[in-house]
Amino acid sequence: MKWKKYTIETTTEAIDFISDMLNEIGVEGIEIEDHVPLSDSDTKGMFIDILPELPPDDGTAKINFYLSADEETKHAVFQCGDAPRQAEEPDMTEEELLRAVREGLEEIRMFCNPGSCEITSSETEDKDWMNTWKEYFRPFAVENVLIKPTWEEIPEEHRDKICITMDPGTAFGTGTHETTQLCIRQLHKYLKPGMEVLDVGCGSGILGITALKLGACHAVGMDLDECAITSTHENGALNDLKEEDFHVILGNILDDVQVQNEVGYERYDLAVANILAPVIVLLQGEIARHLKPGAIFITSGIVDEKEKDVTDAFEKNPEFEVLEVTRQNEWVSVTARKK
Repeated sequence: MKWKKYTIETTTEAIDFISDMLNEIGVEGIEIEDHVPLSDSDTKGMFIDILPELPPDDGTAKINFYLSADEETKHAVFQCGDAPRQAEEPDMTEEELLRAVREGLEEIRMFCNPGSCEITSSETEDKDWMNTWKEYFRPFAVENVLIKPTWEEIPEEHRDKICITMDPGTAFGTGTHETTQLCIRQLHKYLKPGMEVLDVGCGSGILGITALKLGACHAVGMDLDECAITSTHENGALNDLKEEDFHVILGNILDDVQVQNEVGYERYDLAVANILAPVIVLLQGEIARHLKPGAIFITSGIVDEKEKDVTDAFEKNPEFEVLEVTRQNEWVSVTARKK
């Protein structure tokens, strides 16, 4: 199947108006492209490796939606994850829907400046959107840990290693990124059998699962994304772990007292957080409350230019001492100990 991608040239001022209009006529999902930088409050709980660099905000924006290009099914589809998906109850032809969009854009001019509202289209071949990335995920080893996807066999030369099977699905984290590998190396170095482990921003669950495979007795993970909770449970099952082995919590430990209480206080021998440097700076104050005296805190997701921000935050915190800083390419891991 082929898809037509339609792009509306507009302004950031008009995004909400156009979004509501598209929803009303049956386009139930859109892509928004703008250059508006994220604020500190936007990034406060974002457990991701690095934010994209954006050009200066010039007030312009683009809104994308998709229509089927097949002759037999000319109606709206909406964007879900990375893949166009057909609407359940199409009641407009492509021509009718586009006419409704243009009429809606003209009405919006009465309320704000929507820019040119020029609509351009392009065509793309259908593909297996959710699985194309799999060709780039191959078995690989970090220290004595082999990480492999579900669709690959264990290579003969790695049969003596601890094997972790991953199917990240819609949650981030296959282990191929430098920041994850830095964390795995530090887990290999500092984790001792029987430890209680906290995985902050667990994503696919790879670090918590690695900790359990290396001998941790129990792990607790937390993430802001429901997909991460599901993915962690599924990957735990793939590795013969029970849900009680790796308990996962949906929420933000930085500002949610209920999450903080559920995580527990002075409970963990080791915590790991592979997230953004600004979040680590905020976290190091909160995480200390959940760690036992002498516990290890492994952090990564830090681009080299942000290394000093993180080390300075730890050094200013009387509860921590920095043990070491490790690097891989432009990425940095800072490991500290609670005093």
